[in-house]
Amino acid sequence: MNYPYMPKSTALWLIENTSLSFEQIADFCGLHELEVKNIADAETYKIQGLNPVLNGQLTREDIEKCENNPSERLTLRDAIVSAQKKQNKKGVGYTPKLHRQNRMGGILWILKNYPELSDGQVARLMRSTNPTVASVRNKTHKSYSAIQIQSPIVLGLVSESALQDAVSKAKK
Repeated sequence: MNYPYMPKSTALWLIENTSLSFEQIADFCGLHELEVKNIADAETYKIQGLNPVLNGQLTREDIEKCENNPSERLTLRDAIVSAQKKQNKKGVGYTPKLHRQNRMGGILWILKNYPELSDGQVARLMRSTNPTVASVRNKTHKSYSAIQIQSPIVLGLVSESALQDAVSKAKK
């Protein structure tokens, strides 16, 4: 079974923005139903919700279909499943030319969602340079106005495990 990137963040967003059952959310995110209930009950949870529709993991129609029929189950879109399989086979290494232009959007996404990471950590994760990351952080990059914020995990520029490792190191 393939699960979404950042399953707890996705579960939080689904809890807050849909009328799906805890069981449906747990099946989709690869979590236990009690974990989903705990996420729903926590008032000061330190997870930021991640919209699976904007990230291309689901469509709004899939969610509505499952909201109307409690026996239906959500599934990841095929493009995400194939990207996960490709990422798991060889890891994140060479970045295709098509995705290199999205690197700035990935850097900006990491800086906005994880401000505790240093410029050096972000540069290592995104295979960029410290001055580039610093210029994006300070909004002085030459193409800052044209940068589109996109999750580097969904784009395949960085793995979720590498990002979580960097965040845990930064918190220490």
